[in-house]
Amino acid sequence: MRAISKVRPEPGVEIVQVPEPSVGHGQVKIKLEAASVCGTDLHIYNWDAWASSRIKPPTIIGHEFCGTIVEVGEGVLDRAVGDFVSSESHIVCGHCKQCLNGQGHVCVNTKILGVDVDGGFAEYAVIPSQNARPTNRSVPREIAAFQDALGNAVHTAMAGPLKDQVVLITGMGPIGLFAVSVCKAAGAAKVITTEISPYRIDLAHKVGADLVLSPKDGDLCSRIEKEAPGGVDATLEMSGHPSSLELAVQCTRPGGRISLLGLYGNSMQTVDINALIFKGIDLQGIVGRRIWQTWDQMGELLEGGKLNLRPVITHQMHYTEFQRAMELMKAGQAGKVVFTFES
Repeated sequence: MRAISKVRPEPGVEIVQVPEPSVGHGQVKIKLEAASVCGTDLHIYNWDAWASSRIKPPTIIGHEFCGTIVEVGEGVLDRAVGDFVSSESHIVCGHCKQCLNGQGHVCVNTKILGVDVDGGFAEYAVIPSQNARPTNRSVPREIAAFQDALGNAVHTAMAGPLKDQVVLITGMGPIGLFAVSVCKAAGAAKVITTEISPYRIDLAHKVGADLVLSPKDGDLCSRIEKEAPGGVDATLEMSGHPSSLELAVQCTRPGGRISLLGLYGNSMQTVDINALIFKGIDLQGIVGRRIWQTWDQMGELLEGGKLNLRPVITHQMHYTEFQRAMELMKAGQAGKVVFTFES
């Protein structure tokens, strides 16, 4: 079969011929229908410091995908041939302290599809049965493909109250855009966002942000104060930019929450810790999706038609056009790029 693989320890990925994978104990084999490109795939494509320290070529990349189960392995009782499923990228051990306490999203033995083991940018993928999450066929494949990323937004947004809340979301990459829709669907009173890219500002308006602010426009704090006197109830920090972290501390009301999903190039950030303490702010680190609570929440939102996700899908193309997809993402001229897998 054909697959998109990181073949050598250098920039770029290639389409290569690889053996069709066989199913082992506890695994399922999926015929791909759609997949979505993630920022992680771009890191691997660029072969940056993180990728070169983590990836061991050759590796089939890709961890956001959906398709139909065509074979189940020995011991699989809760999945069947013909099931429509989407991928959960975090393969967890099930026996560490975190897993045993309902905290599988921070399993210390986590392996990631398309990073630590072969992923799903291929005609067929074999993954653990629990990572193949059943998805209602009412969810279009181009949306089902990126539930892994959407789950990040659902986890971050739903880590605290949303109904009647004023929410600030910093950074309008795809996950930030998804979070706007999640907050609106959950009854947020107002969603304020920040973004510097004109391309992404346009997408933020399309998904329903009530106000989109650009750091280029001057003092953001004073503008946010006018919209939310006393501060916003919650800040979802999606950008990984130090100024956004500072903004979150300044603009979140006493007793509010800051949920951090964005990753920082320099992990040593300076913030006013005393302000966090005296304001009694709930500071949350968010990683992945709560296994499996987030998937249940996401399924309810998707099946209920409550999310406005179409504007985030800016490009759909055959997976053999991967080079174009990567270049669009490098140029910042794409939201979600979805691959199809028709012959």
